[in-house]
Amino acid sequence: MIEWQKLKEAAIAVRKNAWAPYSKFRVGAALSVADGSIFTGCNVENVSYPVGMCAERSAVAAMVAAGYQTPNALVIAAGPLITPCGMCRQALAEFAADLPVLLVSVDSGEQQETQLATLLPSVFSF
Repeated sequence: MIEWQKLKEAAIAVRKNAWAPYSKFRVGAALSVADGSIFTGCNVENVSYPVGMCAERSAVAAMVAAGYQTPNALVIAAGPLITPCGMCRQALAEFAADLPVLLVSVDSGEQQETQLATLLPSVFSF
């Protein structure tokens, strides 16, 4: 069972730690795995833009560093509702192409549930 409320709270909390001195656009992400563990990430900008890291990939890195490889849900929290960028979609699909995703707007309180497969219908593979 997915504990959406815990994931939502974790994503909103970690969003406050984002390093976003250039865009001022803070994003938090929280991934869960089957045993209930939650891994969070926030965006980390860099003056050299390609060096930055999105919140979703930060959460994936935390999950993998802890020895897990199979997420079962993701929450993304930002000011407005946002979806993962293309790079993050592909990175997430490496681990769970059918991942349930909850998008959360901290500004309006709006939420939208979707699936990674809907956001990335043609995963790159070879």
